[in-house]
Amino acid sequence: MIVEQIWTANAYRNFNYIVACAETGEALAIDPLDHQKCLARAKEKGWEIRFVLNTHEHGDHTGGNDEVIAATGAKLLAHANAKDKIPGIDRGLAAGDVIEVGRTVELEALDTPGHTMSHVCLLSHTEQPALFCGDTLFNAGAGNCHGGGHPVELYNTFASQLARLGDDTLIYPGHDYIANNLKFTLDREPDNARAKTLLDEVEDQDPDRALISTLGLEKEINAFFRLHEPTVIARLKDAFPDLADEPDPETLFVKLRELRNSW
Repeated sequence: MIVEQIWTANAYRNFNYIVACAETGEALAIDPLDHQKCLARAKEKGWEIRFVLNTHEHGDHTGGNDEVIAATGAKLLAHANAKDKIPGIDRGLAAGDVIEVGRTVELEALDTPGHTMSHVCLLSHTEQPALFCGDTLFNAGAGNCHGGGHPVELYNTFASQLARLGDDTLIYPGHDYIANNLKFTLDREPDNARAKTLLDEVEDQDPDRALISTLGLEKEINAFFRLHEPTVIARLKDAFPDLADEPDPETLFVKLRELRNSW
């Protein structure tokens, strides 16, 4: 499996992706908003885009669909429940569905509500797994829930699905927010030495050569995976004095997301 991360350099700091089969050159484009860059990269590599996949329905992820499909004849894939939100879906996806690209690529659809209620992430069936996570999981952060989602559903996605993936799973998010998210982690957990070190490393990184994190790293530097940490809990209690003495993880996650909304 070959993965091309494409930096759009737009105001929303989107990443687009092309996943290609090394044997056949067949490829899938994930959220190809910058259709010109995606089509140019595929042409440069000699790949044929056979599928377009939208992780969810927001315009900064679907905005390049028409142009890529017109140029390639690709089939459009998205969450089955997004059929009234994303025009022209050819295949609606449910949890566990497998997308085959060429002879060597298998991507499993995960039903991951929270950012929206019709969001999918893709997990590769490879020796080292890769997760294409749209706006569910960011480097050092979690998606917001303003555009049709819900923070409790996002918590459930993190706790019941993402946290259970292997620590070596590569993380491919839909946006480059890593520096700001690390600053939020440090605001919540000032004694997080790994987050401090990583911020120094990536604050001025070239997004065309962005760090590819792993789930294991995310568990070290992403506040939304660190609800058990005493500092995170103590500082949330400072921000929300009405929290119970021993708040449950769901409540902590929701309050953390609330803080992030206005941070």
